[in-house]
Amino acid sequence: MTDSWFEETLYANFQLRLRINNVLHHQKTDYQDLIVFENGQFGRVLALDGAIQTTEADEFFYHEMLAHPPIFAHGDVKRVLIVGGGDGGALEEVLKHPVEKAVMVEIDPTVIKLSKKYLPAISAGAFEDPRTEIVIQDGTKFVSETKERFDVIVIDSTDPIGPATALFQKTFYENCKRCLTEKGILITQSGVPFLQADEARDVHRHLRTLFPDHGFYTVPVPTYSGGFMVLGWASRSDQNRAVSRDRLERRYTASGIATRYYNPDIHLAAFALPNYIRELMG
Repeated sequence: MTDSWFEETLYANFQLRLRINNVLHHQKTDYQDLIVFENGQFGRVLALDGAIQTTEADEFFYHEMLAHPPIFAHGDVKRVLIVGGGDGGALEEVLKHPVEKAVMVEIDPTVIKLSKKYLPAISAGAFEDPRTEIVIQDGTKFVSETKERFDVIVIDSTDPIGPATALFQKTFYENCKRCLTEKGILITQSGVPFLQADEARDVHRHLRTLFPDHGFYTVPVPTYSGGFMVLGWASRSDQNRAVSRDRLERRYTASGIATRYYNPDIHLAAFALPNYIRELMG
């Protein structure tokens, strides 16, 4: 922070700066440096270890695309696992669907505590939903030990820095695969390929070796600078990605869910990848 500006520290040759109008909270937790501040354009902002995680104004791009593509594609999701996601945004989107249970595994309880206090609009009561189960644990340990099975697993992690590093390893994805039902889908935050090529390349390399259906889909998030963000998609079944637009439209309309970014056309278009991302995938 310099002269009331937050300066993101992700990149050596590129920088995003947001004006800090008011610091609401700043501390070093047991796992990471955490700050919540107010900005005139983006509202309240959460940053961890110098990297912006979410903002009130643009969180809907990211959280809608984490949750709705796999759930609408699958068509019969009952149990969802979210690894990370302590701000509650992905959880809130998941619970808009008639799922039976959503388990959120977060390593840092302080992220949940402060998100509930300072960013309640993002979770919108999701933490109090009776279908929610919160587990404070390392996500790698949870997926290696649990006997539960899930129709969708969402990895809503920070970039592979600090406590999130293990969430980008092949062993972790192997254990996620073990936790999926036969038609289950794994979604994983995979960075902004224009600036984080190695992150996207490594994620795809692991998914490709483990899942018969694998790839990326895109979402533009204003505060995740550098062009499209990619979300990794992996499934035991290629039926999920083969779902037709008409079927998606029927499911979306019947759900009654109000979205600001996601719709069936966006769903299908998101899987059309520009060449620079295709090249990273080999």
